Amino acid sequence: MVTALSILDLAPISSGQTPLESFEASVALARAAERTGYERVWYAEHHNMPSIASSATSVVIGYVAAHTERIRLGSGGVMLPNHSPLVIAEQFGTLATLYPGRIDLGLGRAPGTDQNTMLALRRDNSSADSFPQDVLELNGYLTGHTRVPGVQSVPRPQSPVPLYILGSSLFGAQLAAQLGLPYAFASHFAPDALHQAVTVYRETFSPSEQLAEPYVIAGVNVFAADDTATAEEQRTRAYRARTRAMITRGARGANFTDAEIDAFLASPGGAGLANMTRYTAVGTPSEVREYLEKFAEEAKADELITAHHASAVTDRVRSVELTGEIMRASK
Repeated sequence: MVTALSILDLAPISSGQTPLESFEASVALARAAERTGYERVWYAEHHNMPSIASSATSVVIGYVAAHTERIRLGSGGVMLPNHSPLVIAEQFGTLATLYPGRIDLGLGRAPGTDQNTMLALRRDNSSADSFPQDVLELNGYLTGHTRVPGVQSVPRPQSPVPLYILGSSLFGAQLAAQLGLPYAFASHFAPDALHQAVTVYRETFSPSEQLAEPYVIAGVNVFAADDTATAEEQRTRAYRARTRAMITRGARGANFTDAEIDAFLASPGGAGLANMTRYTAVGTPSEVREYLEKFAEEAKADELITAHHASAVTDRVRSVELTGEIMRASK
């Protein structure tokens, strides 16, 4: 059985929608999660992507926290090589001071963007090499055990902000195990190494002050609706839009038809892109529950973080509610 259920919200900016409307939709999604028993909602750091509004991740977390009451909120994740550990410690220390007991800090080492934007972020290709040391430096600030003499993070919350290592390869699994931190695998878009990474993490885990036993979070996509046909239609529409955005990269004038997108995804050239969403639960609440329970068992996951991709805000909120209600009823 799934012991915890959470949400990854990319704060999508749908066609015809403003960024402000995207943030308001994120509040509606978090409130729905709060009502239906989810553990947490995380927001991912992406840059130079016109369809994603969560680039200033800590600011989005603060906005949603101000409009909710108790659900945990955090990053899934902050791409730490884009920032100095001290700045992230200050941001999340501030959040945890304002919203005690509600803030998580998930950390990744990918850029979350393209090569040119990396340069605009003042990041180079070697930035990720210091990720393990940066995590330790950040943890030192948040726990009051600074690794930089004479430098401390202010404000520092009464209770340390829990850290999570995010990954889609064996590197993150090995680092999370070595540091004794929870491990979240991005199987909602990078499924291939899921089982191997979880095995490595569990077999090599060393207890830490934060965590005594290994803890795995696995990502999975969800389209839940009142009937199967509606859920299937939502998946088709959302994944077409996703594919169209990825292959055009915002190029103006590119206007592929639905038939062309479907043909591309069915072709050898589109197989890799189609495979990215391999782990997707689609259907009625009972069908989604059956899929999620089987997925959690096979992935040896202690928690599932669900990404709800329906294009319409009302459909996303409904998917969150239906999934939360059916999974809570099954406990």
